[in-house]
Amino acid sequence: MRDANLYRLMRRRFPADLDQPCLLLPGGATVTYRTLDARSAQIAHALVSAGCVAGDRVAAQVEKSATAVCLYLACLRAGLVYLPLNTGYQQRELSYFLLDAKPRVIVCSPDAMGSMSAIATPRMRIFTLDDRDQGSLINEIRTCFEDFKPVPLQEGDLAAILYTSGTTGRSKGAMLSHGNLAANALTLGEYWAFSAADVLYHALPIYHVHGLFVAIHCVLLSGSRMWFCPRFDVKEALELLPRSSVMMGVPTFYTRLLANPEFGRKHCATVRVFISGSAPLLPETFASFEERTGVRILERYGMTETGMNTSNPLFGERIGGTVGPPLPGVSVRVTGADGKSVPAGDIGGIEVKGPNVFRGYWGMPEKTAEDFTADGFFRTGDMGRLPANGYLQIVGRAKDLIITGGLNVYPKEIEELIDSLPGVLESAVIGIPHPDFGEAVTAVVVAQPNARLTSNKIIAALKPQLAGFKMPKYVYMVADLPRNTMGKVQKNILRQQYEK
Repeated sequence: MRDANLYRLMRRRFPADLDQPCLLLPGGATVTYRTLDARSAQIAHALVSAGCVAGDRVAAQVEKSATAVCLYLACLRAGLVYLPLNTGYQQRELSYFLLDAKPRVIVCSPDAMGSMSAIATPRMRIFTLDDRDQGSLINEIRTCFEDFKPVPLQEGDLAAILYTSGTTGRSKGAMLSHGNLAANALTLGEYWAFSAADVLYHALPIYHVHGLFVAIHCVLLSGSRMWFCPRFDVKEALELLPRSSVMMGVPTFYTRLLANPEFGRKHCATVRVFISGSAPLLPETFASFEERTGVRILERYGMTETGMNTSNPLFGERIGGTVGPPLPGVSVRVTGADGKSVPAGDIGGIEVKGPNVFRGYWGMPEKTAEDFTADGFFRTGDMGRLPANGYLQIVGRAKDLIITGGLNVYPKEIEELIDSLPGVLESAVIGIPHPDFGEAVTAVVVAQPNARLTSNKIIAALKPQLAGFKMPKYVYMVADLPRNTMGKVQKNILRQQYEK
């Protein structure tokens, strides 16, 4: 049987000359493919020496660094299950993840050693690692061999567990296999035409699918290189984009670029594709970016449980407000409450099927069974429409659906209308409890600087365009919307804030 270890696949695709750079650090230093290979081998030996055996979990709550990437690669090599944790998680949240996943090894920042020790069990070994590649993990690997033969694995063997945000209840650990990650990475590399000549601008966090899997896998499987930036900074981006060929980012990256009057075509001359994901890209941002640069952003659709599902084409029409057709090998359908596909263009639940779809939720077999159909499609929880042109449109999460007076209201429709009004920067539409209607449509709006917008003006502008039951009963003007680290608006926080 073919060995499906993802690192073995990566290693075969590294440049023949391992001294070629892979990570380009903003300060001028570089990390070569040879260094990645050697250091990940050393870490794999250290993890095995710490008692890890194939299938054990390794939790990492660390800042973005070259060694953090090597830690992930080491887990792949040794057949261990990588568990990346958001660096913003606090002790209560961490306690849940550690008790649920039961990692054999934990890697954290030196500053977090005390709090991590307080919640870890005696069986868990803790190492430290900071953003300057210093810590007890570095001390541990100094005498380790720089060669480690990847553990033979099958496609279904776990490579990682990523916990969902848990905004509507208990966080769920999505189990992603070596086969899941390899299938998605190979498809994306081909679909987006990655080659050894590419230079990716990488300013995403690496505890999330977008930065860890989508971005890094595309680079490693093409033998290319990336600017490896700790975070997104507009000034730094303006310096590095003219030396890049691909940019991957969340919509916030693009709005911040557009907010800088210096940003323009000269910064995009070498960039063959700008890719956006992790949160919806406003049509206004899509249009403004094209007007400023002459380039259309490529928006795609994915999630923790599946990696990428759809993408606007690299060659062909990119349509704003859509996330493109299904990727090769992925099936997408939109279904109604009866589980049957709805007519083209009608709104329904989005379901996906393919080799990219995860194995299930860690320790939650009943939830896993609930979220899969009898014929193997995963119910994403997203609502959308699939018109005849095949370009999927996302209208929101099923949990964000507003039912007012027994009628369904999709927030995306109202948000698009509000966002198109003069003086509006962005908006979020939520449902809050109402004694008569069950839920009241409520709009939370951010105005553009110096715009003289009021709630009454917004309501007056919407009345001619919306059915009465869709009209917001409340409009609140705010300075900004709460977002998570990947730029998604946190509607659960808004609902808590405005519940009567």
